[in-house]
Amino acid sequence: MGAHGFGASYLPRIADLAAAGLAELCAVADPRPPEAGDGIPPHARRYTSLDELLAREETSPDVVVLATPLPTHLPLAEQAMRAGSDVMLEKPPAISLAEHARLVAIARETGRRCQVGFQTFGSNVFAEIDRIVASGEIGEVTAIGAVGTWVRTAGYWARAPWAGRRRMDGLDVVDGVVTNPLAHAVATALRVGGVTRAEDVESVETELFRANAIEADDTSSVRVVSRDGRSFGFGLTLCAPEHLPARILVQGTHGELDLFYETDRIVVRTPAGQWSRVSDRTDLLADLLAVRGDPSATLRCDVQDTGAFMRVLDAVRAAPEPVPIASSFVTWHGDGAQRRPVVADVELWCERAARTATTFGALGAPFAAPADLIASGDQRDSSSSW
Repeated sequence: MGAHGFGASYLPRIADLAAAGLAELCAVADPRPPEAGDGIPPHARRYTSLDELLAREETSPDVVVLATPLPTHLPLAEQAMRAGSDVMLEKPPAISLAEHARLVAIARETGRRCQVGFQTFGSNVFAEIDRIVASGEIGEVTAIGAVGTWVRTAGYWARAPWAGRRRMDGLDVVDGVVTNPLAHAVATALRVGGVTRAEDVESVETELFRANAIEADDTSSVRVVSRDGRSFGFGLTLCAPEHLPARILVQGTHGELDLFYETDRIVVRTPAGQWSRVSDRTDLLADLLAVRGDPSATLRCDVQDTGAFMRVLDAVRAAPEPVPIASSFVTWHGDGAQRRPVVADVELWCERAARTATTFGALGAPFAAPADLIASGDQRDSSSSW
């Protein structure tokens, strides 16, 4: 379901599985008409909806891949699971914590599998990080955070009607930096700390800002406290001066570890020196197929193990509207679809928020100052020498 946009990225992955004799793409459902060169094999039957597919196919598919807009995730996943199909569900899995709980309940009730597309969960790097921490090489872990300083242009926010929206047609969309482009940073940092389920999270504090003329947040800090009292910090922006690899930061009493999760690369720094290593990963759709054949195996990103991330998404969804960043802290670059804002020193404040598990406002970031202080000229020190 959903063969355009991000959904198109599943087509070559399914083709690889088909070439290995592990799967067959039997049908595609998408309300948009087919296009020349769309990568869909000629033998795959085409439908406009999952309703039509299930009504006209002789048997339900073994697996349904859902790469559709977020408000459709719950109803389509429920329909597929009740029809007897396992589900590969793109992230985020649901639009609210209540919907997520419903998804988990349906999977349990039907006995179907629901894998969520946080691809980093397929990495073998987590076992390597566990080994390093257990060895004592970086000492006792004192903090875990994530830094994401990315760049997005006006064209990115124009890519779809729901892009940059918090709500659309009366439904929550929640398409901001925390919950979509850098959602992997949030989910992966929590996974590194062993915090995966909703009940693992005690509290979530958010500060949402925007430099773009959108509804959602493009620059935000988040503080998560786990049920056992550990704090996780997140400094995330799409308004950085340059696009840098997002990373998870694990701080210890004797050193620290960076996980560059997009490439499964870790860098360890201690007084004895620095070293790095790259791990491999298992594609989550391939993992779902493998688990189907082994009743004793577990999914790498079972829907129930995305509950902690959903606690963060739900906090963002329920938070006050993102605060516009004053123009005095924003510099614009480019024209047309390439036009983009850069927030002054935002990359430094994101780093600090991640390291200290403290929000921008509590840290004293100038762009996060209350509007009345900015209007009065008290903009604090906007230099980078924090």
